[in-house]
Amino acid sequence: MLKNLKLERPIAFIDVETTGTNPHSDRVVELSILRIQPDGKEEYKSHRVNPGVPIPPEATAVHGITDADVANLPAFRQWV
Repeated sequence: MLKNLKLERPIAFIDVETTGTNPHSDRVVELSILRIQPDGKEEYKSHRVNPGVPIPPEATAVHGITDADVANLPAFRQWV
């Protein structure tokens, strides 16, 4: 995918899935990080968390994460 990328330092791509688009009221449900080293080695980590509020159907339609997917997971504040 990024085979032609010439890096001098590592680069990280961060993806956050949330319950909506309002940064003041919506909550994180998934945080993913892809880190690529200059030698091409890739490290990927992804963590889902319970947002503590229902995930609206409109958000689930975008990221596919449901209330049932996160029901038994810790809250974001417990994870970080």
